[in-house]
Amino acid sequence: MAKESKTSPKKPKFNAWWVYATVIALLIGFQFMSSGLSNTRKTTTSELQSYLKNGDINKIIIISNTRQAKVFLTKEALAKEVHKDVAEKSFNLSGLSPEYILDFGDLQNFENDIKTIKSEYQLDTLVDYETESNVFGDLLLSLLPFVLIIGIWIYVMKRMSGGAGGGGGGQIFNIGKSKAKLFDEKTDTRTSFKDVAGLEGAKEEVEEIVSFLKHPEKYTSLGGKIPKGALLVGPPGTGKTLLAKAVAGEAKVPFFSLSGSDFVEMFVGVGASRVRDLFKQAKEKSPAIIFIDEIDAIGRARGKNNMTGSNDERENTLNQLLTEMDGFGTNTNVIVLAATNRADVLDKALMRAGRFDRQIYVDLPDIRERKEIFEVHLKPIKTSEKLDIDFLARQTPGFSGADIANVCNEAALIAARKDKKAVSKQDFLDAVDRIVGGLEKKNKIVTQSEKETIAYHEAGHATVSWMLEHAAPLVKVTIVPRGQSLGAAWYLPEERLIVRTEQMLDEMCATLGGRAAEKVIFNKISTGALSDLEKVTKQARAMVTVYGLNESLGNITYYDSSGQSEYGFTKPYSEETAQKIDKEISILIEAQYQRAIELLEENKEKLTTLAKRLLEKEVIFKDDLEKIFGERPFIPAPKALQKEATANPDDEADTGISDSLENKEENASSIVTESTLEDPNNSTTTKEEGKA
Repeated sequence: MAKESKTSPKKPKFNAWWVYATVIALLIGFQFMSSGLSNTRKTTTSELQSYLKNGDINKIIIISNTRQAKVFLTKEALAKEVHKDVAEKSFNLSGLSPEYILDFGDLQNFENDIKTIKSEYQLDTLVDYETESNVFGDLLLSLLPFVLIIGIWIYVMKRMSGGAGGGGGGQIFNIGKSKAKLFDEKTDTRTSFKDVAGLEGAKEEVEEIVSFLKHPEKYTSLGGKIPKGALLVGPPGTGKTLLAKAVAGEAKVPFFSLSGSDFVEMFVGVGASRVRDLFKQAKEKSPAIIFIDEIDAIGRARGKNNMTGSNDERENTLNQLLTEMDGFGTNTNVIVLAATNRADVLDKALMRAGRFDRQIYVDLPDIRERKEIFEVHLKPIKTSEKLDIDFLARQTPGFSGADIANVCNEAALIAARKDKKAVSKQDFLDAVDRIVGGLEKKNKIVTQSEKETIAYHEAGHATVSWMLEHAAPLVKVTIVPRGQSLGAAWYLPEERLIVRTEQMLDEMCATLGGRAAEKVIFNKISTGALSDLEKVTKQARAMVTVYGLNESLGNITYYDSSGQSEYGFTKPYSEETAQKIDKEISILIEAQYQRAIELLEENKEKLTTLAKRLLEKEVIFKDDLEKIFGERPFIPAPKALQKEATANPDDEADTGISDSLENKEENASSIVTESTLEDPNNSTTTKEEGKA
């Protein structure tokens, strides 16, 4: 309704280049008419003398400054056959045009010749003298330097005011203008809510916002007010920006899209000016939607880390944004959408009701949502008929929407590299392996001693995880270098919402199984367990300081959900407590290390057998562990998962790889690496699981 009342036919846009073209055309026309519309023909001195002797010439005008002579014939001469080409007279701006024109050399000789012929033949031919000047030519020559200077100046000003491609330096005279990209109903935005798979809760909230703007009277008739803003919060790659693109495609209202960094500039006051200009444009086109991506670039809490004074400009921008969202004279027909993955660092004034009335959490997709996301991203890909999307969804726990899109693309590239006509299940499994673990480096030089150490290390992980109830069961072990790691182990983690103490302890014990195996077999330890130690230390610290799972410290947490502790230099506990925390962390880790050593001592023969098979094959799978250790003595994961994990395709390689790909836990990879470098995929899982 509101939109229809504001719709008006667009006026034709004025273009200054038409004015320039018209002026140039007129000048050329004048010049052409003044000189080119006559039948005047050039003649020679001998012809002129012949015409003069015959009495054909009525008048001769000598132009002294140009050394030209204009010849006008008599009426009787124009009837003669010899002059038929110049008989038709034409109009000239300067008057009647001559029939002939002559370029003479010496004026005196020319005059003497004419006088001689006139006296000899007794002619009354009129001889006159004139001077001529090209007014238009002289005017153009005099104005040309000024025209060039003015043209260059206009060109430079246009380039500096935004025509240079949009950088800060290119928009020196337009720097305070908003850089928001406008999508209106006539813009071809192909993204719609049908393209957003999963995210049912978030999508419902966003659809309601679109409904607010389309039918405001439906909600305001009961006395309610339309929300002023909504904040999309969630981990990277979960689809926050995609939701905003879907809003731009679905909403039949103007949609302004920009990033938080677009407000930031090196000049003082630019950010605040751009905020004012953005909301001014939105109010002129209201009802409208403003989308600010990565709002934490300008929305961080004020008063933090302000010793250098570097945040003054950002705070000014934030203050202006606060005023525009909920200040005097604000327009309720403008709704602000924002996206961030750092909601904890945002200013409290920005988060209050009346500015961002709603916070929409966009979480990592579950197994059902992952299936829907796969269906969307598989549409443009040529897949084999036997591809099971449910299986792919189960193989990718903890993957975001962006990760799944990357898997589909990587699978297509792998299939193309193998010259396949369609992408098969194996290509998808190889793609997950490639993304999580990295590219295989089979040509990396590894000595036999190092290879043996790596084999026992990975066999230790596999053995301990198989013997512990709450540890994730192993599905694949390899000693082929991959990415930054010298060896890796893939596990099948459960998608837990909460984690108990015994589960965390079992995971720690399984992680320390690699170093424990080195100790049991070689009575020596190496630097290859760096990523294991990092993971275990983070888990133990989280148990003690975050989740309150330590009996000695009790039910105490030092976790600050507001994020304020990041900017402080003091710890929330005393030095005595710090020493106690360090001691309890060490006790937890060492206890699980000794537990892993005891388990491996009891199963030393099986450990050796597994390591030798690993040295022989380089890659072993779950079936190999079942042959050596037998069935796991614990209740397995859900039957659906277990059934798929133990499925036996035709060839052994396919079986192993397909089993191995459920190796990514919620928000973290379960890969255990053999590298002295930090494994970027091997981060702790306990904190995120506990928060969930």
